[in-house]
Amino acid sequence: MTGSPRRLRADWVVPIAAPPISDGAVVIGDDGRIVAVGPDASVPHPPGVPTELFPGCALIPGLVNTHTHLELTGLGGTIASDDFVAWIARLRELKAARSAADSFAAACQGVRDCWAAGVTTVADTGDTGAVIRALHDLGGAGICYQEVFGPDPGQVLESMAFLRDRVAALGPFVGPRIRLGVSPHAPYSASAPLYREVAEFARAAGLPIAVHLAESVAESDLVVHGTGAFAALWARRKIAVPAPARTAVEYLDRSGVLGADTLAIHLVWADAADIATLAARDTAVAHCPLSNRNHRHGEAPLAAMLAAGLRVGVGTDSVASVGRLDLLAEARAARILGALDAEAALALCTTAAAAALGLAGEVGSLRRGGWGDVVAVRLRDPFPGDLFEAVLASGPADVVATWVGGREVFRTTTHPLRFQGDSLPVGA
Repeated sequence: MTGSPRRLRADWVVPIAAPPISDGAVVIGDDGRIVAVGPDASVPHPPGVPTELFPGCALIPGLVNTHTHLELTGLGGTIASDDFVAWIARLRELKAARSAADSFAAACQGVRDCWAAGVTTVADTGDTGAVIRALHDLGGAGICYQEVFGPDPGQVLESMAFLRDRVAALGPFVGPRIRLGVSPHAPYSASAPLYREVAEFARAAGLPIAVHLAESVAESDLVVHGTGAFAALWARRKIAVPAPARTAVEYLDRSGVLGADTLAIHLVWADAADIATLAARDTAVAHCPLSNRNHRHGEAPLAAMLAAGLRVGVGTDSVASVGRLDLLAEARAARILGALDAEAALALCTTAAAAALGLAGEVGSLRRGGWGDVVAVRLRDPFPGDLFEAVLASGPADVVATWVGGREVFRTTTHPLRFQGDSLPVGA
């Protein structure tokens, strides 16, 4: 789903993959892809296409959120617990109480909330199928990983039958901007045999994989020592604890899950050997610093991951974990953990995030031939001389308008349409 051709002009254009452009413009063709980016004076004027002006703003690429659970929209602030295992149990209860219609409505609202916050591509995990349907119906973009569960090895056949049925049912919602993947949920909710079966199925079908991995102490206790809160849950269900592994990363590696088509989510409890393994497998990482902090999991070794050359993007996780989806706040938190400059921090939700999802060159930058996913961000007055600092300091309240493939999907009511030739000039 694309829009009509557009020509956008602002005080600044920040392509991310190229230096900022003063008084810049972006032209998006009727196929939804970018035709030209550059100084306004050098960017062509397609016949019959007026220039939309955004004074006091910067045009930036649509942000890329490497980990969401948009079907949980509306659950922010509903669960309060310092006990992660108890938190998960309560979350499952709240999800089970929702009807299919409720989940779909929540997913649609989640997509719209993303657009209002400048996010145009999501990597979403969920088990209801609501998010891929919402993206399809609303004209969104992203990868939706169908979750599958089954900690008991005796559940493998049942879990795989469920997964195959879901993948078949959701196939019609796949399109040029929407991909389907699979997610054997986490080491505490999927058995080693299930991991192996899912990985084999996914690779035969050409589906990307996402896994929650090395997120919590309780998870590590389970796979390393066979103890802790998750082990106690397994014991009550008469499920044998897995064969001990050195770490959760090793546990998944020996199950054949890690690879260039795999997105590992969280990775708080990963050591130097784990990072070397991930680098050798070219496994990408979704880093969610604010969720990790809110759940008191600890701080992921972001600097070491980046130094090892891992493909890393930031994600928000769900509103149930962070309350509000603010991807630039995640980038600012990651900046501190990774000792990054503003440009490198912004890359974690643009170019680097796109690379982590296998979408490099398609999204995350303003470049000719890429998708016309653009966000107009209001610059604070005065703003730092460094445009990267200015953009990184912004948030959802500063988003003026958002386009997905050239189609406007959000505009704040406080910033009406203004075209070239109107009385207020650019920069006023």
